This record gives sequence, structure tokens and C-alpha cells, in this order.
Amino acid sequence: NIGRVDLRQGPTGLLIKIEASGLTPGWHGIHIHATGECAAPFTSSGAHINHGEPKAPHGLLNAAGPDDGDLPNIWAGADGKVNAELFTTRARISSEGPGQWLWDADGSAIIIHANPDDHSTQPIGGAGDRVACAALSAS
Repeated sequence: NIGRVDLRQGPTGLLIKIEASGLTPGWHGIHIHATGECAAPFTSSGAHINHGEPKAPHGLLNAAGPDDGDLPNIWAGADGKVNAELFTTRARISSEGPGQWLWDADGSAIIIHANPDDHSTQPIGGAGDRVACAALSAS
């Protein structure tokens, strides 16, 4: 256990609060993944949430994107700690509203990657290995 993720639904999107430690100092990509499983090396969490048709390509800076799981990078300080709040209109925890519903049958996960996301390269912006995972649930 290296931290916690709290989700709060707003009228136009989802606020994601992240508190984590033990990360390599510097920028890290972070994404919402489609399955709420975190078996190391965290590939059990599947790909990004991206349920729209046609599926959007990865990247907040991609003219044809972003996919629904894309989020801005987070920064770990020299002590390896992250305290961040991110906002997305592409995901939700309420039964209705904008974005993909995260409480579907297999849940969802937040993945932190080893490297920063360049927000355009396919498939994950060069973010590298999955180094942390939080399975998301309604409880």
C-alpha cells in the first residue's frame, strides 16, 4: 500500500485526489484503466477505459483524441511523494452524467506509470511500465 485515491463526482465531471509515496522523483503518466484488478505487474487492469465508438486514440494533445482514460501527468517530489488533484469529464462514478461509468461489472483502476506521458505517442505516450495500481470500487 503506497497511498490512496479518492473520487468525487461533480456536475460536469470527476475529481480524482491522489496521495502516494515511494515513487521515483519526477513526472509520471497516470491513466484510468478498464478493469479493477491490480495483480503485479498490473497488466490485469487491462487497457484504458475507452468505450466510445469509434474508439479514440491516446493523447490529451492528439487532435483525434483523447481516449477516456487519459489524464494529465503527476509529479513526485524528491521524497517520492505525490499529492495531486485531477479532473476529467470522461469518467464518472454517478449512475448518470458525462463520461464512462467506472462502476461497471469489472470495476476500473488508476495506474501510475514509470515515465511521463507525452500525450500524443501511441499507445500510451511513452509512459512505460506500470509502477502502481489502485483498484476502484464504490466502497
